[in-house]
Amino acid sequence: MPSIAYVTLIVPSYEEALAFFVGVLNFDLIDDNRMPDGKRWVLVRPSDGSGTALRIAEPANARQAARIGDQAGGRVSFFLSTGDFQADHARMLKNGVVFLEEPRTEPYGTVAVFLDPFGNRWDLLQPVD
Repeated sequence: MPSIAYVTLIVPSYEEALAFFVGVLNFDLIDDNRMPDGKRWVLVRPSDGSGTALRIAEPANARQAARIGDQAGGRVSFFLSTGDFQADHARMLKNGVVFLEEPRTEPYGTVAVFLDPFGNRWDLLQPVD
């Protein structure tokens, strides 16, 4: 059965994105290859090694640049699943991650919305077992 391997996230710069995803969220850098046209093929993924990876991309034109930070029209566009919400939430707060709300319990799990440095909304989510 096919699966979704990568999802593209447009960012202002590769270095800013790597500083956040690898340096703050502790994602693993899976691939970072420079292409002949100046672009890079950059993949990051949560350190547990499972699931879909993010393909980090700088915008190639003004239309793409306009989407930075608003790739889902103001909705949560990415969901970071955790097995230990409290520990990850505390670590992220300590590392300067901006949460837009206090953690809350929903029928599907414990969740809180946070922002990446580019303005995209994410859910930190511990699903119900």
